[in-house]
Amino acid sequence: MTRVAILISGGGSNMVALAQSMTGDHPARPVLVMSNDPAARGLTRAAEMGIPTDAVDHRDFKGDRAAFEAALLDPLLRAETDVLCLAGFMRILTPEFTRRFEGRMLNIHPSLLPKYPGLHTHQRALDAGDTEAGCTVHEVTAELDAGPLLGQARVPVLPGDDAGTLAARVLVQEHLLYPAVLRRFVEGERAPLIL
Repeated sequence: MTRVAILISGGGSNMVALAQSMTGDHPARPVLVMSNDPAARGLTRAAEMGIPTDAVDHRDFKGDRAAFEAALLDPLLRAETDVLCLAGFMRILTPEFTRRFEGRMLNIHPSLLPKYPGLHTHQRALDAGDTEAGCTVHEVTAELDAGPLLGQARVPVLPGDDAGTLAARVLVQEHLLYPAVLRRFVEGERAPLIL
């Protein structure tokens, strides 16, 4: 069984989708959900699903990213994490941390990478006049939102869309794409999945 840990910062809707998918004949199981915010609602949701949780408040480290990441790493190692999934984890990880999980750390990003890495992706797509948007699952590397593509799902940009309506439509696809890519990844499939 592949042991999956999930890092979150907020409500954890992608974490829930991932955790709910890891049942039955799935070759992985969630072993830990962690957050950089002890008040993140996703921690409560994970606990309600019977998944162990932990939190390391990044604000306690006052800009000392190395110390924050060392504190983050300890529970991940104790959980014997095989694959690490970022699911709305709103901290940029250092190259030293990403190297620890090289080839076994995934992230979901709410744009069709390589377009719009970073924040405000939906508004940026609207401002550019794009006719479609979507989400991407990729391997995490030291370069922000730039690792190998593992899957994408597309949605049309509709007349009258604002960032909120577009984000809601993309989120539906995130909840389908991320679990599908995770299963394929755990089974050894690296070819991009296009939904």
